[in-house]
Amino acid sequence: MTDKYTMTDVAMPQLAESLVSATIAKWLKKPGDPIEQYEPICEVITDKVNAEIPSTLDGVMGDILAEEGQVVSVGEVICRIQTAGASDGTVASAGGASEPAHSPGAAISGDTSMRSRYSPAVQTLAAQHGIDLNRVQGTGLGGRITRKDVLKYIEQGGSQGAAAQPAVTEPARAERREQSGSAASPFSGLKQQPATPLSKEDLLTPIPDVRHSGLHLTETPKIPTIEVEGGGRSDYFIDVTPIRNTIARNMRQSVTEIPHAWTMIEVDVTNLVLLRNKLKDEFKRNEGVNLTYLAFLLKAVVNAIKDYPIMNSFWAVDKIVVKRDINLSLAVGTEDSVMTPVIHRADQKNIAGLAREIDELARKTREGKLTLDDMQGGTFTVNNTGSFGSILSYPIINYPQAAILTFESIVKKPVVINDMIAVRSMANLCLSLDHRILDGVICGRFLQRVKDNLEGYTLDTKLY
Repeated sequence: MTDKYTMTDVAMPQLAESLVSATIAKWLKKPGDPIEQYEPICEVITDKVNAEIPSTLDGVMGDILAEEGQVVSVGEVICRIQTAGASDGTVASAGGASEPAHSPGAAISGDTSMRSRYSPAVQTLAAQHGIDLNRVQGTGLGGRITRKDVLKYIEQGGSQGAAAQPAVTEPARAERREQSGSAASPFSGLKQQPATPLSKEDLLTPIPDVRHSGLHLTETPKIPTIEVEGGGRSDYFIDVTPIRNTIARNMRQSVTEIPHAWTMIEVDVTNLVLLRNKLKDEFKRNEGVNLTYLAFLLKAVVNAIKDYPIMNSFWAVDKIVVKRDINLSLAVGTEDSVMTPVIHRADQKNIAGLAREIDELARKTREGKLTLDDMQGGTFTVNNTGSFGSILSYPIINYPQAAILTFESIVKKPVVINDMIAVRSMANLCLSLDHRILDGVICGRFLQRVKDNLEGYTLDTKLY
């Protein structure tokens, strides 16, 4: 029988440089199931994100050596895959009988629990060919769609099956995406004249919809599921998940090692509110994503960091490391954790590009589809606490970064301008800083620059 098939060990891969172990969350294949190369075989939980372990070869699932819930070290064998020998094109099942190495219909059953779970390889292939995965027949475990299913669908002429998006053509979208990589400043050509007197008409201009400031108010907040495991009449236990444990460790490390200081500045965002209200509907039609205030804030922050690069640094015992790339971490809350996915090279994107990145990362965070690459490399963190209605907060620095900025809720307030009382849209910017690296003077100037950038938006500001 050994000349008919071989058993190949599958070890826990090192998904990130700092990763030393992971927890087996769920096996997606059981012994005897056919497996294709790149098809996920199990889900794992790491310190940063949940991930899928793909198969590196075609074959049949053999022995499973790690149980669900077990912590496995990097390099430790988690299962064995049975592969075909050189003498023929068959592989042996767990019971010793032979079956074709590729059996498309072998996993088809009434179970469709995995129908909507797509591997990265399937998603990439579908995106490349414009395929609506809802129209593809899944032959994997629980009705899951495999790469072979997508390829078969393409061969049958189904590459045009994706839902049309008449609002914008692909060439136009590609052109916008190409333009979104531009590092041109949205403030170029604008004359900064903060001391110019405002007319009575300007002061009395109504500002609608000023309370919505970001990611979370477009959907009903989810309520966390709590499983009661014991305790008294009014007590219950909640297991600490690996992600929750990582948050606890990182927060403790931050407040223990970093001497925090805090400062705040108030910003008049009336013109920004008018600008967003003018552009948001057309942007939604053209791009398919929401144009949030956060995109404008990120652009203002990036341009301020360019002027004060020491904000983009971290402490390294005997030196301060100033990072060349500006990679903005976004604090995105879910029902049971806070994740900080990263917009890499944010200084090379315009407002439209930042808006698309925000929408993509927020969606991936809530759907649990963040990759380790999405979580690594952040140099400065921005948190949109205003989306929860907060007007003042004291954020903890995202270790080992030097600072974190929160954008609070936009609120209409009476403001004195040139001895006149006007109703303006105001917001607070709160900055926590590492006092080993940063001092009040530099941070005050940085916040003032962010304020100037935000107040410098006009109705003529371009998104692209």
